[in-house]
Amino acid sequence: MNTLAQEILKNFDDLPKTEQQAIAVEILNRVINFDVPPLTDEDLVLNAEELFLALDEQQIDYE
Repeated sequence: MNTLAQEILKNFDDLPKTEQQAIAVEILNRVINFDVPPLTDEDLVLNAEELFLALDEQQIDYE
């Protein structure tokens, strides 16, 4: 991710939640027509594994 994209995300994080939601809706409306290939089973498994590892890490932090 380039510096401009990182700056955009930082500015987004600094906004009030209502503004974040409005921007998120606008971005989703713009990208909904992107030609993105469907996820493969392997992609889904890798994403699930990453999510579960992150959740495990959070659980360790709470204990």
